[in-house]
Amino acid sequence: MLTVSGKALGRRKPLFDDFSITPPADPGDGGTTLAQLIESIVRTEVTAYEKRQRDRSLIRVLSERQLELATESGKIDLGGNTSTVDIDTEQAIADALLAFEDGLYLVLIDDQEQESLDAQVYLLPDSRITFIRLTMLAGG
Repeated sequence: MLTVSGKALGRRKPLFDDFSITPPADPGDGGTTLAQLIESIVRTEVTAYEKRQRDRSLIRVLSERQLELATESGKIDLGGNTSTVDIDTEQAIADALLAFEDGLYLVLIDDQEQESLDAQVYLLPDSRITFIRLTMLAGG
């Protein structure tokens, strides 16, 4: 499984918790392009987001321990949330690719910066993909 992590310049805390994905299908030429990898990650995350939305629509009964933990965190969520946001997966992919081209984030694969969406990337079963969000300077 590939590990995906996110960082932002100037922040110690990660953008999100690391998560794992299965590698994208090999197109047959021995490698995947960076664009195909980003597309695969976006599709995986959209699917996971939609599943979380469906799960939140169900009303849950909390155990005593779950209730204690929720109280400590300051939010008790019993589910039953019927509001949903529809995501256009193709638009999300296009936005992610454009953001890379515009230099809004960097992609590192096993600590090697990737510079082109068309470049072939070769992934190991335990590769780490790191997205680094760049911070724009105000007044510059």
